[in-house]
Amino acid sequence: MVLSISGVLLFGVIGFVFFRKGELKLSHAAVCALFGFYLAGTAVGPSIQAGSDKLANLLGGITL
Repeated sequence: MVLSISGVLLFGVIGFVFFRKGELKLSHAAVCALFGFYLAGTAVGPSIQAGSDKLANLLGGITL
């Protein structure tokens, strides 16, 4: 658990710095993917999954 939280913090900070610089290259995208991977393994992962499922259902129900 400690390693997961450390990884989440590390990759979160690195991803934020890349975003603020305005340069999202392939290496930056890989760091962001690793951030998502480690974030999914924490206690917040199921909440994020449930929220994204609800958002997808909401957007899927919109008819134009």
